[in-house]
Amino acid sequence: MPDELDPIDEQIIETLSRDARATNAALADQLGVAPSTAHARTRSLVERGVLTGFHAAVDQTALGRGLQAIIGVTLRPGQRQENIRGFAQEISRHPDVIQLFFLGGVDDFLVHIAVDTSSSVRRFVVDQLSARPSVASTRTSLIFEYHRNAVAADFS
Repeated sequence: MPDELDPIDEQIIETLSRDARATNAALADQLGVAPSTAHARTRSLVERGVLTGFHAAVDQTALGRGLQAIIGVTLRPGQRQENIRGFAQEISRHPDVIQLFFLGGVDDFLVHIAVDTSSSVRRFVVDQLSARPSVASTRTSLIFEYHRNAVAADFS
């Protein structure tokens, strides 16, 4: 558990979660502290592992990938440890994959993809998922809207 967060730490986290490009001067002004204090506090949050990165939100539509889907994947029983590792390593490197979640529950994984057409979703499911001997089943849901409240760090 990281050291306790005080109200200034919480404001820094909230501000940078909304706008990772906020300047140190703007951050200090918003917090009502000296720029050196804002800088030191932000650096401390990074060193303590509370802030793990600064991210850019990418408009997938502007990249020609306006169709997004979440695909639930269930793996076959047997050799699960190897199948879990192999699946995660290979699928997470695929260029259509935005996020990959390893789960406990009905699905073993949720795969978040962005592509150009519904045919591309079908191709991804058939060629990249269903064709794998380790995959027992898939369930595909198209994403109509996406709202992000925060960017989560990788689990260790």
